[in-house]
Amino acid sequence: MSVAASPQSSPKQVTQPRAVLASTGNRVRLLDLEWKTQALKKPQRQRKPVTKVPESAVRNNFSVDSSASSDSSSSSSSSSAKKTVAKRTVAKRSGLKTMDVVPRGVGVADVSMKVSGPVKRCDWITPNSDPLYISFHDEEWGVPVRDDDTRLFELLVFSQALAELSWPTILSKRETLRELFHNFDLCSIAQFSEKQLLSMKVNGSLVLSESKLRAIVENAKLAFKVQQEFGSLSNYFWRFVKQKPIRNGFRYGREVPVKSPKAEQISKDMMQRGFRCVGPTVVYSFMQVAGIVNDHLLTCFRYHHHTTSITKNHGVI
Repeated sequence: MSVAASPQSSPKQVTQPRAVLASTGNRVRLLDLEWKTQALKKPQRQRKPVTKVPESAVRNNFSVDSSASSDSSSSSSSSSAKKTVAKRTVAKRSGLKTMDVVPRGVGVADVSMKVSGPVKRCDWITPNSDPLYISFHDEEWGVPVRDDDTRLFELLVFSQALAELSWPTILSKRETLRELFHNFDLCSIAQFSEKQLLSMKVNGSLVLSESKLRAIVENAKLAFKVQQEFGSLSNYFWRFVKQKPIRNGFRYGREVPVKSPKAEQISKDMMQRGFRCVGPTVVYSFMQVAGIVNDHLLTCFRYHHHTTSITKNHGVI
């Protein structure tokens, strides 16, 4: 008994495979036969129309050329196109992920660049501080001064002047003071006459009190004797700390002292030699500004910078 062959349905015509953007990312897949079979069993979800990607944009069956999504910005970044790095963006457009071209080195667009906050300084430096004072704090205060007697004597004079003037005021008059004191040349200051001393005025007033001016002249004469005994003022001052700066570790400005046992020791020795206006407070201010002691706060960016500089230049820490 013959069995009638069951009629076979004519195969449905399958369209030519084409490249699509999968919803899982900016990837290109080709429709194969297995995928089409599974797709016929499940109802297709209505998708929003998407812009057709040119076949020339398909690269190694993996990603779409970044130029497909950066046409609008290519004109402004064409000069740096050779140095660009493709970065994926998280913004979705119609359920699709796109590619962005981010020029390397452009701070606004470069998501890998770290944004640094404001520089942290010592507590006594505020946003309202005088710019000269801020620069002085950042570049000079606390930096060790060695082998420069003229500079050391200048800082000693400034420390003595703190009894009458503030640091911002002294810094604003620094060039005038240098001119009046002949760039703090010890030989010249030691020979100042009484008339010359009393003529050191600014706007009709003495730049410092008479007692301070006389002390500066007398101290310049004594500095010569110190140079003859120790070879230099630098050797004299740095020997008190065995050539190694004192590095304090204060966290708050209220912890920074106005004097110290070491300052009292130096002050006592200087006064025994005849130096005037060199009390422990003056000497400690001098130690701070000359870098004999590092009193930048632990939170200040200059604290560790001075430590590194000292190690590099002098090898003392």
